[in-house]
Amino acid sequence: MGEAEAKFSIGQLVHHVKFDYRGVVFDVDATFDGDDEWYEQVARSRPPKDRPWYHVLPDDENHATYVAERHLAADTTGEPIRHPALANFFLALQKGRYLPKNLAS
Repeated sequence: MGEAEAKFSIGQLVHHVKFDYRGVVFDVDATFDGDDEWYEQVARSRPPKDRPWYHVLPDDENHATYVAERHLAADTTGEPIRHPALANFFLALQKGRYLPKNLAS
């Protein structure tokens, strides 16, 4: 089986449906790219490793999270994310999504 197609993309606002927080995707892995020990300790619901996983900057937090696709939904509020690392990855919020720095000319 080939790599799964990601439902969300870099700069997209998302909502974690299990833990009820908003965030912005700053990287996407086509499949789980962590280690087995982390998966066993943290991913208690055992989300599939062969589906996309997302690196997310959560709103009003100082850390990043690594989230399985099945725990995310699109966030349609259009509200900005407040995170100290936001400027490391994005330029601005435009039309409900963040413009990644590496895509800007």
